[in-house]
Amino acid sequence: MKKSLIALLVAAPLTFSLTGCVVAVGGDDDHAFTSGFTDREYNNRKKIARINLGASYGDVSRDLGVADFNENYRKDDKNIQVLFYRTNRVHKDDLTTKDECTYLYFVNGELKETGQGGDFSRNTGL
Repeated sequence: MKKSLIALLVAAPLTFSLTGCVVAVGGDDDHAFTSGFTDREYNNRKKIARINLGASYGDVSRDLGVADFNENYRKDDKNIQVLFYRTNRVHKDDLTTKDECTYLYFVNGELKETGQGGDFSRNTGL
């Protein structure tokens, strides 16, 4: 009984004194998240700059990976595919929007044009 009382008298003040403590692990996670976007944007810009018009949809998607946005539709009996890759930050909300992307416009699997994602419309293209 005496040992239990002593343990309680020692443990209780320690418990109450530690309730307001917060342990931060990993530093500034917001900075690390933003840095990841910056690296991805740079890598996407670098890869897109090397792509030539006429490149195939398969080659481009293999090189760049999964697009942030992807549109597929038919227009005048042509298969249209538009890939959007994040290339520049516009909004500080860490969400990707089309105006932060570069679009790649394919007609029947062949790259026909690229441009700023915010400028894309289905009336664009050939």
